[in-house]
Amino acid sequence: MKLNYINKIKANISIYSSKKTTNILDGTYKSVYKGKSLNFENLREYVINDDVKDIDWKSSARSGTLLVKQFIAEKKHNIMLIMDTGKKMDADTDMHESKKEIALYTAGTIGYLAIENNDYVGMTLANEEKIEYKPFKYNLYNLEEYLCDYDKYATIKDIDMNELLEYVFKNISKRMIIFIITDIAGIDSIKSSILKKLNQRHDLMIININDNYMFGKNIFDVSEDKYISDFLLNDSKLNEIEQEVRKDILKKNITKLKNNNTCMISISSKKEINLKIIELLEEHKYASNN
Repeated sequence: MKLNYINKIKANISIYSSKKTTNILDGTYKSVYKGKSLNFENLREYVINDDVKDIDWKSSARSGTLLVKQFIAEKKHNIMLIMDTGKKMDADTDMHESKKEIALYTAGTIGYLAIENNDYVGMTLANEEKIEYKPFKYNLYNLEEYLCDYDKYATIKDIDMNELLEYVFKNISKRMIIFIITDIAGIDSIKSSILKKLNQRHDLMIININDNYMFGKNIFDVSEDKYISDFLLNDSKLNEIEQEVRKDILKKNITKLKNNNTCMISISSKKEINLKIIELLEEHKYASNN
């Protein structure tokens, strides 16, 4: 099997990450779960956003360079990617990029990072007939297969995110780090009760793939399967109302997630993915330590 998706994802990481950002991405991932489950591995040069508590002051004084301790996990983590394959993912983001493609690249980046750190990656999604669980594996060929299946099944039909989450809760007993990749409509549909249940057993984070706004040119309405008329697109009052509705929905869901100890970030383009993942992991790490 050729690693077509993986190679594109690696290229995207390379294009939109400086060496320093790549170090932060890798270091942030490894240090999300600090504590007794992590062992000291080695020292590396300090980069922005490293935890100052990890600075080795004696070694730094000897070398003349600020150095931080790097840790590795004693045991592997199980990274679960829960993917929204609803028809609404066929739309564009507000940066005019494919929502489905941003979701695929985001999942692939998380999966690639996890496997490079010797962790297991699994995926749960809905195909045409049922919910499908792809078991935890730790090589890039399995991740490539999972991404291929997401690309195949994404945008097939409207799905219930609560059914996906309930399936994971009832059928997978392993402790997991769960990333839910959906959009604001998917997040809005998720019940607080299932968030609470998942958070009691697992670490849970959500990635919102931003929707396009109802203005501009050639805006396609996925639900109606047609382009929105120029008359509606050019109506400033309708645009103003839409933006207010979006703000209210986002505000409501931020409160819901906060009440259920769940961190969320929003992504609109490929170039944002790396830094947004860092932001999410850092937010989750901070929330877990408080």
